[in-house]
Amino acid sequence: MPDYLSGFGNHFATEAVPGALPEGRNSPQRPAFGLYAEQLSGTAFTAPRGENRRSWLYRLRPSGIHGAYRPYAGAPAFAPTGWDRPLPPNRMRWSPLNSVKEGVDLIDGMTTMASNRDPAGMDGVTVHIYRADRDMKARAFFNADAEMLFVPQQGRLRLLTELGLLELAPGEIGLVPRGVRFRAELPDGAGRGYVGENHGHAFRLPELGPIGSNGLANPRDFLTPVARFEDRDEPFELIQKFRGGLWTVALDHSPIDVVAWHGNLAPWKYDLARFNTIGTVSFDHPDPSIFTVVTAPSDTPGTANCDFVIFPPRWMVAEDTFRPPWFHRNVMSECMGLIHGAYDAKADGFAPGALSIHNLMASHGPDLATWVKASEAVLQPHHIEGTMAFMFESRWPFAPTTQALELAELQPDYDDCWQGFPKARLP
Repeated sequence: MPDYLSGFGNHFATEAVPGALPEGRNSPQRPAFGLYAEQLSGTAFTAPRGENRRSWLYRLRPSGIHGAYRPYAGAPAFAPTGWDRPLPPNRMRWSPLNSVKEGVDLIDGMTTMASNRDPAGMDGVTVHIYRADRDMKARAFFNADAEMLFVPQQGRLRLLTELGLLELAPGEIGLVPRGVRFRAELPDGAGRGYVGENHGHAFRLPELGPIGSNGLANPRDFLTPVARFEDRDEPFELIQKFRGGLWTVALDHSPIDVVAWHGNLAPWKYDLARFNTIGTVSFDHPDPSIFTVVTAPSDTPGTANCDFVIFPPRWMVAEDTFRPPWFHRNVMSECMGLIHGAYDAKADGFAPGALSIHNLMASHGPDLATWVKASEAVLQPHHIEGTMAFMFESRWPFAPTTQALELAELQPDYDDCWQGFPKARLP
């Protein structure tokens, strides 16, 4: 039996025990083996067929077997804060956060860096950095506010979800849909990386338009896990994120107990090295939208609530062209990270694990050293290699959290990288 099924947004059917999936009926009177049928809906029941996302789960116990939730205080940095102060239009950048926190798991090791909307409004984006060195052994988590896109930067991440196992290495990304329960393990003993919470419409592949039928991320390269479950009768903690806050409840069993499922609401993983980069073969520099892996639309056509964009290894061949990202000001806001290597628009100061924010209409682009090098280069075909930068781009400006502004890694001199440019010389 394969570990994963391929295809983005397909309707999958998978069972960990033969005969667990019902034939022809989603909610039979007596499911096989005494399992319980449950529908998990990621959209409204009446959403158009092409937009409707839901899966039927067949589990050992109803998911509603639990008591009242109470506030969870174990992850104080895992929360949007600072909404009560004005948002300055400054460009901001953080060096890689200090070493992995000791004795904490993925949830307690989460630091919320920036957010741009109230989760209760069901739109906007929140960006976190996680640092952890402990497995989630007898506790699980789910997010009622958003789907979560995981971007490991150091160390592998194993996400044991209700619908199967996602194993992620740096250079891969993985998504857990809104409401899906999971626990996280760190096979390498410790790990760090980024997480993007998408509070709005679910991520999907961007339209290709004039590119045609092939290019960017191919649907076949997205992998969805097969059914896998835990039969553990022991004390368990379940943590929920709801309206920006964390809540906890005690269980007497593992909630990762789905024996079979079918539907199109499911976790997935994607290897960023499989991205089919498109670029110019004549002159000029294409817009960064050409590097979009997945997009979450907003209610404004052509304007995303969130785009996940990468800057991978690629050939640069354009003639008479400034090849690094040019100077620009955008109506979209950018929150950017680096998985490995160097980013081609910055000579230094942006190391793997770093994070930057360039908000609505903030002027930004290459630093002085990069501009000088690119302006004077003798242009030959050149392969950018050994790098993987990414960006969460949103129609909403990102507000850094209180804890992010208090970090020692916030670079107070970030603006200096744009100082010293010579004035143009007119005839």
